[in-house]
Formats: sequence, structure tokens, C-alpha cells
Amino acid sequence: MNRPLTRRLDRDYMIVTRISSLVTHAIFYALIAGYTALAGAKDWTFIPAWIALGVVTASALLFTWLLPAWKYRSFFYELFEEELEIQSGFIFRKNVLVPMVRVQHVELENGPLMRKYKLTSVQVVTAATTHRISGLKQSVAAELKHQISLLAKVEDQDE
Repeated sequence: MNRPLTRRLDRDYMIVTRISSLVTHAIFYALIAGYTALAGAKDWTFIPAWIALGVVTASALLFTWLLPAWKYRSFFYELFEEELEIQSGFIFRKNVLVPMVRVQHVELENGPLMRKYKLTSVQVVTAATTHRISGLKQSVAAELKHQISLLAKVEDQDE
């Protein structure tokens, strides 16, 4: 490999993250609506519903609109012959170097929503921890897994 492979997350990952967040927050809104209906029927106070509505709305704005865009802009990885560098974090920057000699195996993972958008997560497993690169197109993730497997001299299970 002559030059390092530098990549960012796929833009579709923001869509997947936003859809997931919207589904989660819709469940919380349904619970708030259920409490509000019960409170009206039982003549309870509506204060907990108003507080929960404010907290869930603030959370929805943060996790649906702001954080996915921040993660997209601040996350990148770079593959060298000797190591994998992963940088993440918007406020608190985290820069991790994973030496290829420490890699035990590499996994691909995706759920139904990520499969719909043809996205995959790459998990690089070492003895100490698992490093995850989420939101890559399936072809890019398969290529990254193959490259890491070659550089780390671990057996690629797909071959």
C-alpha cells in the first residue's frame, strides 16, 4: 500500500442515525401522550408530562439533528501499513492508533436499517477493546476489512 487510506463516514449514515433517533423519540412521545391521557382521566397533575415533553424535545433536537452532523464532520479513519488511526469527537477529540500487530480479528455488522441504506460497521477487535467504524458503504467496509486482515496477518473468514 503506497499511500494511507483516509476516509470519512458515508453521508447516508446521517440519515440512518436520524431515522433511528426519530423512532426512539416517537416511543417517548407516545409514552408522554399515554401519561397525559391517564392524567386527564384520573385527574392527576400534568406537570410531569410538561417536563418530560421539554426533555424529550430537547433530546430529539440534539440526537436527531445536531449530533449526526457533528459526528459526520468529526469522524475519520486512516489505514497505514503498521496501524489504523481513528479520530472522533466534536468537543472532546479522541485519536486512537490501533497497531496492526494487536489486531485479533475484524468483523462486519449491520442491522436492518443500515442494510436498507447498504451500510455496514467494521469492528476491529484487539485483546483490550473493540474499535468500531460505523456507517461505511458495504463495498468500502468489505475492502477495509480485507485490507486490515492482510496488514494484520489475520485470517479473513470470507475467503
